Order: sequence, then structure tokens, then C-alpha cells
Amino acid sequence: MAEDTLKGKYLIFSMDRELYGIEIRCITEIVGIQPITKLPETPNYIKGITNLRGKIIPVMDARLRFKKEPREYNDRTCIIVLETKKNLLGLIVDQVAEVILLRDEDIAPPPEFGEGEHEYIKGIGKSDGDVKLLLDCYKLFTGGETGGE
Repeated sequence: MAEDTLKGKYLIFSMDRELYGIEIRCITEIVGIQPITKLPETPNYIKGITNLRGKIIPVMDARLRFKKEPREYNDRTCIIVLETKKNLLGLIVDQVAEVILLRDEDIAPPPEFGEGEHEYIKGIGKSDGDVKLLLDCYKLFTGGETGGE
């Protein structure tokens, strides 16, 4: 029953001037930037692992995942902790903006650019005259070079 109260709710975060959204039901918490231990032989956007209250979770930098210029972390930088089918994962973002409600009619399918491109974008949300790229929290960590689950 709790699932219904979360339907259509997205946490919006920004990188540069772009807005992204992740379904609230995928998110367990938002924490400030934590100490991160680098792992060898991982894609550059996988920053490493962090110890979050005794749980070791992998951490991905959203800027690097989306092929943007790296940026120094600051007091606005945070980690969105996502729960996928199998485990917890951290997504480092520049800053969290707000939580919004999007109805089905406010979401358009992503444009097609070619095979496999942007497989982690599941829709385009339209709200307050802005466009938000809605991310698939499961494919974000498993698509592209990281292989399947």
C-alpha cells in the first residue's frame, strides 16, 4: 500500500544547468559526501566504496557517468543512496534540488539516438516549464561498461 504514496514522486538533482530525477521509491537516504576508498580496475565513474554505518556500498560519480567535466566536491555535494534489486549503491551528485510529483501525462519517452545510448534515461519529465531527465535507478549502475547484474 505504501507504494502508491510514492508513485510519481521524484527527487530532482542538478548538474551544471541540467535537472535529473530519480524515483523516490529507489532512494533509501541522502547523505553528505563520505570518505571513499578507490577500487582498482573499475570504470573511472566508479569512485570506489564507502562505509555507511557498517555497510560497504559502491559509489558512482554522476558527473563522470554522464561524461561531464569532473568537479571538486563541496558542501552541496551529496550521495543519494539507492536500493537496487540486490544491494545499496551510492550516487554522488552536485546538489539535490527538490521532490516533485509527476503524473504519467507529464512524462514523455526519451528520444531515440541510436543503439544503447542513454539506456539509463527512462523518460523526460515536464514540470514548471523545465525538462527533467528521469533516470532508471537499476540501469544506471548496470548499463554501459559495467555489464549486467
